[in-house]
Amino acid sequence: MTPLDAQQLLDNAECVASADTVQAAISRLAGEITDALAQDFPLVLAVMGGAVVFAGQLLTRLNFPLEFDYLHVTRYRGETRGGEMEWRVLPGQNVVGRNVLVLDDILDQGETLAAIRDKLMNMGAARVWSAVLTDKANGHAKPIHADFSGLSVPDRFVFGCGMDAYGLWRNLPAIYALKPEVTSK
Repeated sequence: MTPLDAQQLLDNAECVASADTVQAAISRLAGEITDALAQDFPLVLAVMGGAVVFAGQLLTRLNFPLEFDYLHVTRYRGETRGGEMEWRVLPGQNVVGRNVLVLDDILDQGETLAAIRDKLMNMGAARVWSAVLTDKANGHAKPIHADFSGLSVPDRFVFGCGMDAYGLWRNLPAIYALKPEVTSK
């Protein structure tokens, strides 16, 4: 994809959450997480690469002691539909006996977040909490619900704030949705 193609992708998308709306949601989440976990000295894990923007903005608003690490599991690999789960990086033994907070960019079908929860529990976590920047309103039963959820987004392919469209635009401060005909290409 050329830079012109990338710009056209953005120009033809619909903004579904402004930068101000995203920042307000992250601030609200920080308050909710602080109320629930400030006394727990949690291990916070960002799911790479989508959660990097969300995690970077949320962590600066959590004013309590925590440890930070990451894990990397993917189903998308630059596509608009999820495929087979690929585990790239697991956290170390610091999971054992800990309250763990997993940060992710989106709760779509819920398969990835459910697999992460199960993997961390099998690794010995005491409890696994989850916080997502966005929860897709797709009408499907999901195998997991986030403990903390920032914004509901429409049942379309969304990007920005860490989420990508064809590997692009993770760096946007607002959230956009592709038009249905763009998703099917």
